[in-house]
Amino acid sequence: MQYETVIGLEVHLQLKTKSKVFCGCSTNFGSPPNTQTCPVCLGFPGSLPVLNREALKLAAKVAIALDCQIAKKIRFDRKNYFYPDLPKAYQISQFGQPLSGKGYIMIFVHGSEKRITIRRVHLEEDTGKLFHKEDASFIDFNRSGMPLLEVVSEPDISSPDEAYAYLRSLKSILEYVDVSDCNMEEGSLRCDANISVRKAGSEKLGVKAEVKNMNSFKAVKAALYYEQLRQIELLDSGSRIVQETRLYDSVRNVTESMRSKEEAHDYRYFPEPDLVPFDLDPELVRGIGREIPELPGPRKKRFISDYGLSDYDAAIMVSDKALADYFERAVSLYKNPKVVANWLMGDVAACLRERGGAIGGLNLSPEDLTAMLKMIEAGLISGKIAKALLPEMIETGRDPGSLVKERGLQQISDEGIIEKAIVEVISENQKIVNDFKKGKDNAVMALVGKVMAKTRGKANPRKANEALRKKLK
Repeated sequence: MQYETVIGLEVHLQLKTKSKVFCGCSTNFGSPPNTQTCPVCLGFPGSLPVLNREALKLAAKVAIALDCQIAKKIRFDRKNYFYPDLPKAYQISQFGQPLSGKGYIMIFVHGSEKRITIRRVHLEEDTGKLFHKEDASFIDFNRSGMPLLEVVSEPDISSPDEAYAYLRSLKSILEYVDVSDCNMEEGSLRCDANISVRKAGSEKLGVKAEVKNMNSFKAVKAALYYEQLRQIELLDSGSRIVQETRLYDSVRNVTESMRSKEEAHDYRYFPEPDLVPFDLDPELVRGIGREIPELPGPRKKRFISDYGLSDYDAAIMVSDKALADYFERAVSLYKNPKVVANWLMGDVAACLRERGGAIGGLNLSPEDLTAMLKMIEAGLISGKIAKALLPEMIETGRDPGSLVKERGLQQISDEGIIEKAIVEVISENQKIVNDFKKGKDNAVMALVGKVMAKTRGKANPRKANEALRKKLK
């Protein structure tokens, strides 16, 4: 507790457009190398960029969803630096007059809510991609010129756990407004982290390191934990922290120095001469705002008030739009929101983890899930049978009614059959019966288990319990 950690995150998001941000080349993922290029995205002399209107609209959509202030006048700048994957030796970005700023995201960590300020949201173009082999390096320029949205936070984040919560909240909002597939494996969502530590109570920021090469939110958290500890150990030993860019090695769980960290002046920003500054039509902005759906924050509050979910359950239900939509459809068919939420967070989530899929691709309709829940409620099947049935429903896509009928799984509610099994169980288990009569109430559960075994698990447990107690008294 002698030190405070200060973290700011820069998230780069590839927008879901059909063409690149300043040319007409396709943005399809997975095409052969260097097949989606043209003179504009390759930086040929004399080629001129033209702004993609859809990219601008999607960028504004994100800014509005993050409660940012949209700028009245927007300008693009040249960010100058040389790297092999940057064919023009500069990147078209925004510096002096970005699209928007001064937004925020609410995060929830360890039961507490915290507001993280968004410094800016702006448009820029992506670079190419380098592939290194033992004796050579290769460049694929298909990614060059892809429309990127950069979301930059203020250094309001105080721990790796808060950074993880911020990224989860941001991704959820981005998925709700449907501007990107947010696929980190395909590079459509990337994160760089700036981290420093300082003496507790100090207002002066420490020397920061920028950490790159993190391919998952868990990797971001792990890298920040390592970097936090590394910097604290340096300060404790009296060593100097160097401002630099570091790469994260997920195999060894360490960060390693890559290069000295550049400052803004090192990039020699100046206005992009081929793209004039322009005003954003207020009516266009208002129209984009009307397209934004109910976001996770308001939806969570509604789930708590309308469905009686706990804060925790509601947060999980709204964290993924497809899951929230599925939940609401299921609740419209089965009027017990808590039971629906429990199944979605429990057995359904376990099946998804096992198969590595998402709720949107689940082979289980809300209609079939709620039909199964209604069968449990009606006493036609037990919860245990339902849990065993669920994986098969997901695997085959069949409804629970036909599977129960085919497998002969329907519970026995016939009092005569249950009574006959109870009589046999009592006569065969006098010791347990005597324990019950001596006041050991839990002994009845052992007898219920025997009844269930006699009926091959088909007796209605509730009815068996009631009938047993009546018989024993």
